[in-house]
Amino acid sequence: MANVQVTWTGPGMRLVGDVEGGPSILLDSSHPEYGTHSGPGPMELLLLGLAGCTAMDVISIMAKKRQPMTNLQVKVQGERAETHPKIWTKIHLEYIAYGEGISESALARAIELSESTYCSVNAMLSKAAEITTSYRIVEAAHPSTPGAINA
Repeated sequence: MANVQVTWTGPGMRLVGDVEGGPSILLDSSHPEYGTHSGPGPMELLLLGLAGCTAMDVISIMAKKRQPMTNLQVKVQGERAETHPKIWTKIHLEYIAYGEGISESALARAIELSESTYCSVNAMLSKAAEITTSYRIVEAAHPSTPGAINA
């Protein structure tokens, strides 16, 4: 069982989310009338949860396969319905694995296992959205611009 809560702290739609026994996270709205975008919105958190869930799976599987992966980025693009409740309808995950000598088949299998077996966030979101994936291997130790969204 998990216990979480949000507390409205303002201004606008700013909330602090707390996980029992864990860290806090700031949530906000990016809509200029309601928030200041000081944190991700609830729908963005779903995509972050998906990226985090599958990344943890792939990192673990690749380590068990003794693959020389030194870094991993999972970039997610989502399309929402135009009418309320504006759910995610299409989600694309791009995996970028860094390291020299990574097996393409090992990476593809790790992604497939995450998608089909291990990632509970994927299992939930795939009930509502079409989820597609792609991947690439970069023969370098780390991303040239860590954390860059458009790299």
